[in-house]
Amino acid sequence: MIILWTDALIYLLVLAILGASFFIAQKPQLQRPLRKVVSSKIGMISLLVLVFFVIIGLLDSVHFKSTDSRTHEIISVLDYWAKPLRSQSEKTYSAPFAAYLYSKETMVLEDGKTQWGYPRLKYGGSHLQNPESEAVFDIVSKAVTGFSRGAGLVILFLVLLWSFLHDRHKYLLKGSTAKALWLAVFLLVSFFYMLVYLSGYYHVLGTDKVGEDVFYQAIKSIRTGLVIGSLTTMIMLPLAIVFGIMAGFFRGWVDDVIQYVYTTLNSIPGVLLIAASILMVQVYMSNHPEDFNSLIVRSDMRLLFLCLILGVTSWTGLCRMLRAETLKLREMEYVQAAQALGVRQGTILIRHILPNVMHIVLISVVLDFSSLVLAEAVLSYINIGVDPTTYSWGNMINGARLEMARDPVVWWSLLASFVFMFSLVLAANLFADTVRNAFDPRRAEQGE
Repeated sequence: MIILWTDALIYLLVLAILGASFFIAQKPQLQRPLRKVVSSKIGMISLLVLVFFVIIGLLDSVHFKSTDSRTHEIISVLDYWAKPLRSQSEKTYSAPFAAYLYSKETMVLEDGKTQWGYPRLKYGGSHLQNPESEAVFDIVSKAVTGFSRGAGLVILFLVLLWSFLHDRHKYLLKGSTAKALWLAVFLLVSFFYMLVYLSGYYHVLGTDKVGEDVFYQAIKSIRTGLVIGSLTTMIMLPLAIVFGIMAGFFRGWVDDVIQYVYTTLNSIPGVLLIAASILMVQVYMSNHPEDFNSLIVRSDMRLLFLCLILGVTSWTGLCRMLRAETLKLREMEYVQAAQALGVRQGTILIRHILPNVMHIVLISVVLDFSSLVLAEAVLSYINIGVDPTTYSWGNMINGARLEMARDPVVWWSLLASFVFMFSLVLAANLFADTVRNAFDPRRAEQGE
């Protein structure tokens, strides 16, 4: 097993989230807003979609060396599972569910004559004898078969869970939220299994210029989006919390210094700072090739450094909000009473200030996640994002930019990246809205 830097940080982040969830579950004052989140249909369905993306990202974060004696390349568990998608490459472009290449070529017939036409694909629809007449019925029948198998898995799991819970099985489908959640699980698993089943016979989202399956690229890009959103947040949070609380509580010269730091940082153009930092990383890796013996290690280091730069430059907004909130909390009677009784300042910050600003932190974290996923796409589009060899939605969009100008238009790479990125960002935003409604004390006071 090979552990990359981003893999290790993702594992630590998962452990931290599990620990935080256990901590929140033990606090009575946090259980009420947590119950609001659990009782929200939109919130729980959005969380289900996010968990689905996270599972794929975690599978793609367990790396090991391939057993292939010729390459010994570093692959992930997701690569191993999706080996047919990864290995079944065509010659060049092919449309979704197509059996022929997308552009005409000179073909050599069996009798030695040449013909100008669309060659058959090597893998996509290769089981069909006459694609023109058989393709539609075959696609529909295999889609129904795949959806039925996925539905069968969900029903089997539900039956086993029902029998395992014994007397508590009545809580399994109790309430409209639970029923909506299980319906979402049924549809999500069935639809994804259908796509996976179809991908064994067709390229469900077509192929790109070098013949690689676009569905495989879109799935592999999930990890990059999650890494950008989560690791950047993990880097940004400590800076924002520490500096924001210190500036609002101590005031004076401490406040002046922190304000000067984030005001100066905000005045630096972010795109230029990221471009300069990425250039420094590339120069360092070029001068020390012995430390980066494979493409995946080089791309992983660039991804990690991009997260670091985004984290260093994105903490200022949350810091300002925490400073303003701490200035208000500092004048509250219970804080002044603690100061009058001689309680140490560190204890006041941890026990009285930090718990009362956590609702702002939770709301900001979930909201910033979606903006960071979109930021990666923008940065890759202008060639200062992740490494070109890294699978990401930004690189897919950047590659589709030139494909949209050709005739006929190659539209499926752009569509695939848009659909996957839109699904992740929409789920994150809907879940953020649910968290905001549950944890924002002002909304609680208004009875919302």
